[in-house]
Amino acid sequence: MVSKKFNSLENRDLKSRCHQPKTNGQKQETRNKGPNTRNQTPETNNRPLRRSPQPETRNRPFIIPIFLPHAGCPHQCIFCNQISITGIKKRTISTEKLHSHIEEFLKYKAKQRKPVQIAFFGGNFLGMNADDIALLLAEAAGFVEQGVVDSIRFSTRPDTIDRKSLDLIKNFPVSTVELGVQSMDNEVLALAKRGHTRADTQKAVYLLKDRNYEIGLQIMVGLPGDNQAKTFNTGHRITNLAPDFVRIYPTVVLAGSPLARWYQTGKYVPLSLQECVHQVKHLYVLFKQNTIRVIRMGLQASQDLAEGSTVLAGPYHPAFGHLVHCALFLDRAVSALKSKAVLGNHVIIRVHPNNISKMRGLKNGNISKLKQQFQFKSVNIIPDSAFGENELSVIAPA
Repeated sequence: MVSKKFNSLENRDLKSRCHQPKTNGQKQETRNKGPNTRNQTPETNNRPLRRSPQPETRNRPFIIPIFLPHAGCPHQCIFCNQISITGIKKRTISTEKLHSHIEEFLKYKAKQRKPVQIAFFGGNFLGMNADDIALLLAEAAGFVEQGVVDSIRFSTRPDTIDRKSLDLIKNFPVSTVELGVQSMDNEVLALAKRGHTRADTQKAVYLLKDRNYEIGLQIMVGLPGDNQAKTFNTGHRITNLAPDFVRIYPTVVLAGSPLARWYQTGKYVPLSLQECVHQVKHLYVLFKQNTIRVIRMGLQASQDLAEGSTVLAGPYHPAFGHLVHCALFLDRAVSALKSKAVLGNHVIIRVHPNNISKMRGLKNGNISKLKQQFQFKSVNIIPDSAFGENELSVIAPA
């Protein structure tokens, strides 16, 4: 819940902080200012005929995160301990703290960085008390009115999305809603004690699309009862819902979570890092092929997560997303090399300069694997700005 300090605020005309619902045209304008929602760069091993920028790096929003751990949550899901993830113990936030936090973040924004969004994360936003929701949104909307912030976003459970809750927020400058979907398999959802079903997610997405919100779906890999087939099926069901973007998180065993007890008694065995990267890699390719942005893979690295007492087990890595991209580039290079009739002892691989580290792999792991698989004496990675996000070429003269 919101701190009682909100209740001591002098009476305000909340309507002065509100914005009218966005029309289709307004939504399009918002998206044009926001992240690039459709990446048209194909995955190919051929050298491009034109210079292609790195689309993933353009127009990323400047996010001002407000964490409300477990706020509005009806119960604790089996995998969850938001206090461990965020390092924040209070579910509440005062007006003064909210304002100072936003103003402090704005100091670090580059002058031309757009769009700017205030984001409420870590809880079940629409599960909070209606008055608290309205007050938080009103406070955030004040920064939109000042012209220093463009819009508001928040995360919530799929089963909190209905016409009543959307009517509550319709007059505020909310542009983006993220749903904690986690899985589209009802058995997996039940084991995770989510308290919602696949149908709730489908209904929520339908209602959000009807109101023209940008939609993000968060999913998890390696939940209890999950397997590769179920994970890929979730990916296809998510693709059919056509969200604007997704986040993919590995399931790790957090201290203080119900899953920790399952792990300690042998009831739950987490995925290995290698297997998790493998599954997430395939999800990434699926979403990219269907022009759905993947804005995060892996948990946000933090000092709390780096401590061994927080993550008890599971595929946590501070550079998890980088590992996935490294695996993808290794696959592309292997595929390109296998298409060659004859290979010599040396290979030259050209990629965009931004992708040098992805092609080399963590600690040059991809280079070592290529040398071992194809018996190369040397693997030379060359930067070339002519290549796009997913492109490379290989030359291995006999």
